[in-house]
Parts: sequence; structure tokens; C-alpha cells
Amino acid sequence: MVFQTVPSEIPSQFKYLSYMPTSARYRLIEFFILFMLLPISLAIPYNSWAKVGLVLIGFVYVVVVLLRSENIRFQIKKDIPWGLFWKRTALLFLCIIVLTTTYVYLVDKEALFFVPRTNLLLFLGIVLVYTLLSVWPQELIYRTFFFERYTDLFNNKRLMVFMNAIVFSLAHLFFRNTLVLVLTFLGGLLFGITYLKFKSTTLVTIEHALYGNWLFTAGMGQMLAFPGMES
Repeated sequence: MVFQTVPSEIPSQFKYLSYMPTSARYRLIEFFILFMLLPISLAIPYNSWAKVGLVLIGFVYVVVVLLRSENIRFQIKKDIPWGLFWKRTALLFLCIIVLTTTYVYLVDKEALFFVPRTNLLLFLGIVLVYTLLSVWPQELIYRTFFFERYTDLFNNKRLMVFMNAIVFSLAHLFFRNTLVLVLTFLGGLLFGITYLKFKSTTLVTIEHALYGNWLFTAGMGQMLAFPGMES
């Protein structure tokens, strides 16, 4: 289930965890480790289980900080502006559909809609796993945590969105694929703007899932070096 993150009181079960450093220096070091050092390390050859362990530790740390320091609770808020969101997203999504479909058709016509055409079960499995185990955690880290934790370190919304897109692209460095880096940078710009506009993890997760799953649907999985997407 996708949750909305909203400021609230620290849950009682976390009261005993009453202190989390919040100084600018501490958060700059934290930013460097979580958003630069860790992603770069994943592109370096070493034990895969060690990489998984580091990512899980980083994710748990993010959740704990959100609960303890940023006073975030996981719940779906009631005043989400769904109409405005869907109007904006529909227009962007239409542009993405046209651009990506044209691109795949021109570059590799046989790849167009290859997975849904040839293996519907695999396609549905990819959509489900990607949305629940990849998109939502990414948005929790790269939008909710990033924008709630570091706003005062940048003091400029445009710079913050740009930096968010840079580190979001960096998180995909392990793919060793230029197209992935370009698309995730552009995606980072869109998702950063969406989060600042709506302050909603739910909405930015939906947007991310729509665009990301469409890339699989259109046939860009092989181009982006995603496993199980060969044509």
C-alpha cells in the first residue's frame, strides 16, 4: 500500500528514541554518505549481499529519522487535490507516451510492447514488484526524506530540485547505462517539482509508477538494462 507522509507527533513506541542530531554539519555528512558515497559504492564490484545489506541499513535509517526527527507518520491524508494532480499528470504522461513510443519504434521496432505482448504474466509481475518494492521506497528516500530533511541547507527551491535530480540519477549509476542516467535525471526533476507542489508521497509515488511502468510497457526495458526484459 502506498502511504502519504505528513508531519505529526512522534509515535509513542519511538518516544525512547528521543534524540537525533539535526545540525547542519551532521546533515551535510549524512547527505554525503546516503546520497553520494552509498550510490557510488553500489557501482563498484564487491559482494552483492553486502550491497543489499548497506541499502537496507540506509533505508531503515531514513525511516527512523523521518519518525524521530522529522515527525513524520505514514498515513493517507484526506485533502489530496486529486483533480489538479490528474490533470497535470495526464498531460505529462501523454507527452511521455508519444515520445517514448516514437523512440522505441525508430530505434528497435521489434522491442515495442515486447514483454506485454509475449509474456503478460511476467509483465504484471514486474509492474507489481517495481511499484511496491522500488518506486515507493525510492520516493520515501529521494523526495520525502530529501525535501523534509535538507530544505534549509539549500534555501533555493530550484537548486534543491536540481540537486535532487542529480542524486536521483546517481542512485542509478550501478546500471552503467547513460540512457538510464539521463531519464532518471529528467524524472528526478519532474518528481521533485511534484513533491514540492503537492507535498504528497502518495502522489509522487503514483506519478513515478506510471512513468516507470510505461517504460517497461513501451519496450525500453532492454535499452535500460533491466533484467528479464530482453527481446
